[in-house]
Amino acid sequence: MNIKSLLLGSAAALLAVSGARAADAVVVAEPEPAEYVKICDVYGAGYFYIPGTETCLRVGGYIRYDAGLGDVGTLDGAKTTDRLNGEKQETYAKNARFALRTWTGQETELGTLKTFTETRFNFSNGQGASAGNVNDKGENRVSLNFAWIQLGGLRVGKDETAYDSFIGYAGNVIQDTLIPYGGKDTNLISYTFDAGSGFSGILSLEQGSGGYSRIKRVGDTWTADNNTIDSYVPHVVGGLKYKGDWGSITGVAAYNSAYEEWAGKVRLDVNATSELTLFVMAGYGSDDNIDRNQYKPWGGNWAVWGGGTYKFDSKTKFNAQVSLDDNRSLAIAANVAYEIVPGFTITPEVDFVHEGRFGKADYLNSWTKADKKNSLGGIVRFQRNF
Repeated sequence: MNIKSLLLGSAAALLAVSGARAADAVVVAEPEPAEYVKICDVYGAGYFYIPGTETCLRVGGYIRYDAGLGDVGTLDGAKTTDRLNGEKQETYAKNARFALRTWTGQETELGTLKTFTETRFNFSNGQGASAGNVNDKGENRVSLNFAWIQLGGLRVGKDETAYDSFIGYAGNVIQDTLIPYGGKDTNLISYTFDAGSGFSGILSLEQGSGGYSRIKRVGDTWTADNNTIDSYVPHVVGGLKYKGDWGSITGVAAYNSAYEEWAGKVRLDVNATSELTLFVMAGYGSDDNIDRNQYKPWGGNWAVWGGGTYKFDSKTKFNAQVSLDDNRSLAIAANVAYEIVPGFTITPEVDFVHEGRFGKADYLNSWTKADKKNSLGGIVRFQRNF
């Protein structure tokens, strides 16, 4: 009986202990479902869905380093002062830039909703020599170059004028504005329409900006050409384009409400072969005052730009551009762009400018009456796109 009682008592004790442990068991919470970033391939490579939304986002940009030398009339060189004797002399013109870009896209019942931003951070030699937020090359050290919203064909915000973006910029050379051709920065409201069969058009109401992308220096004073509107009447830009497999033909016209002047450009692009593309663009403006009309910044009433790109292989391209204006100024630029590895390109370029009846006071395109002059320079660009 004693052994039987002992066994029964031991079993009861074990049951009691296991029951107590079962009551005190730790309950592990169910893991939260992970929300992974999903690739969005609707708008091209690099987009992903912002978690919890239907908006696709892409982040990118580039880092660039330019080193130029030569005559300042080519935009490649810079001027400085000798520390010992105070004499004026030339030096390298260098600029480093970090550009941060963002794109978004989302489909809505009213069409595709897009945004684009680009912020640039510049560091140029002689930063302390310039006033305010402008470096010695006339560039903003930090600038918001793009910040627009687009729904369908309607675009609002900070952009470059449709007078340039719709017709296209000049050649694929670094110094494509040796003879300038457009207005660049502005706030705008524009509408682009696709008529089908290769035809498209644009209408843009623009505010203008403090200059046609350059700040000019008069002596030791920095000033901006004022091309902003001076009333509630906007600048108006309109354009038409036809594009086919062979190339395209485009025309734009602009009315400057501040000075009541107009200007226009026409352009022809031709895909001559699978390796060679060519372009020619001509502009005419009613105002021959260079400093005040951002839609006609060239000398005299007319100007012509032409050039092309030849693709040797998947990594190497040759680019050239020739331009001429009514003031008998001639500019030639040529380079070779070589992609060392995907996303990293080095581009050496040679530039020549013959200044006609009006010469450039310096590399900022501050134009003054001057004797004819020839300028030669060169620049090399290192750029990493991502």
